[in-house]
Amino acid sequence: MTKPLRLELDRSARTPLADQIHRGIRAAIENGVLAPGARLPSWQDLAAQLGVARGTVRSAYEKLSSAQLIVAARATGTHVADRPFVPVRLDKAPDPGSFMETYRGLTAGPAIFQMGVPAQATFPATLFARMRAQAVRVETSAPAIYPDPRGEPDLRREIAAYLALARGIECAPSQIIITGGFSGGLGLALRVLGLEQKKAWVEDPGFPFTRHGLELARLSLVPIPVDADGIDVGYGLQHTPDAALVVVTPGQQAPLGSTLSLERRSRLLDWAAQSKAWVIEDDYLSELQLKGRATPALASLDRAGRVIHIGSFSKTMTPALRLGFVVAPAALASRFAEVAACLAPAPGPAVQLATADFIRDGHYLRHLRRTKRVYAAQADALLKYLRPRTANVALAGLAAVLRLPDGTDDLSIGRQATSFGLAPTPLSLWYASTTSVRPGLLLGVATSPEAKIAAACDRLLQIIAR
Repeated sequence: MTKPLRLELDRSARTPLADQIHRGIRAAIENGVLAPGARLPSWQDLAAQLGVARGTVRSAYEKLSSAQLIVAARATGTHVADRPFVPVRLDKAPDPGSFMETYRGLTAGPAIFQMGVPAQATFPATLFARMRAQAVRVETSAPAIYPDPRGEPDLRREIAAYLALARGIECAPSQIIITGGFSGGLGLALRVLGLEQKKAWVEDPGFPFTRHGLELARLSLVPIPVDADGIDVGYGLQHTPDAALVVVTPGQQAPLGSTLSLERRSRLLDWAAQSKAWVIEDDYLSELQLKGRATPALASLDRAGRVIHIGSFSKTMTPALRLGFVVAPAALASRFAEVAACLAPAPGPAVQLATADFIRDGHYLRHLRRTKRVYAAQADALLKYLRPRTANVALAGLAAVLRLPDGTDDLSIGRQATSFGLAPTPLSLWYASTTSVRPGLLLGVATSPEAKIAAACDRLLQIIAR
């Protein structure tokens, strides 16, 4: 007697039942659950077991037979075809000490104190889901043609208008290229510039993923110290004036939170203009300045066309969108478009159209105002709780920097914290120069709800004191 084949059918799903049966049996065969030669129920018996029409199972069996996964014969019934078994390769853990282990460690979550992600509670998810569903209908009903590789015109227009209002950047929609987040914009810019083997200034400390991206692009990195006025431009000019590129976070330095002073901004732009060097501006926190109004973007001061501004919606909306943008200097706009068309086209239209509607209807600015109020309250509560317990804590952008004594293994503390649902980021990971490393922990404000701050801080301080 044939053993019943266990298949789970979702009758509320849009996927036809015949396709669900076909996929279920195929997966069982490919995963080795059904070995070569294993007998399957007749399509009449399986239909009775599942409570579906016989024709439904027959259709699924015909697809499996066409794919040479099963063999049906009157005398012997239906069997799994004899074929080499190739086990499914499950995703294995990254190699210890590798970049991907670090990447997975810093992006795993959600967890309290996690950096780089916004609070879910402040995002109008239901509203955006409705707008996105409408955009999907528009996308699927549109003619089957290739979309503009630079991105949807509607979104590019909305971003241009927003940048003029909020970031002080005057640009045309033709200068804007939609990308897969900041990393997509960085990769596009590096392809356009073609600076292999050239020297690049990087902030020290600075974003480790950006640093690794520049290394993958075969640039020679020159760590430049950061202080209360941002990247030390004078240090760079003194030690490596022949650099071809600098990547900066001038609005709120990542991770120390300082704003690049006007004097240094002017000096940096003068050097770039005179040396024909390029400046990539990572506007990673955009308007999320918790105290006062955000400083205008560095690109707003650029008159020589040397600044490439990169922004994203990862911190302001959600990183799940994988949506960002580049503002190309006017002279490079056509080159950016060319490289995007051939090597890095924009994400699918639906998410872009939904985001354009979200901005145009005023939801984006309202969401930012509400989010800043929530984050400011959480930042105040976090500092209020920690300062009586440790003197070495300060607010830096959307994180609290908790300094640790020299020689402290902040990496070990970070690993221990994960088992308690906490995700402080070790500060040492952000340093490029081994001689300047300062141990510490970065505590994300966005992922620190007020109701959980006391318990989370107590647990973290216990781990540090061990």
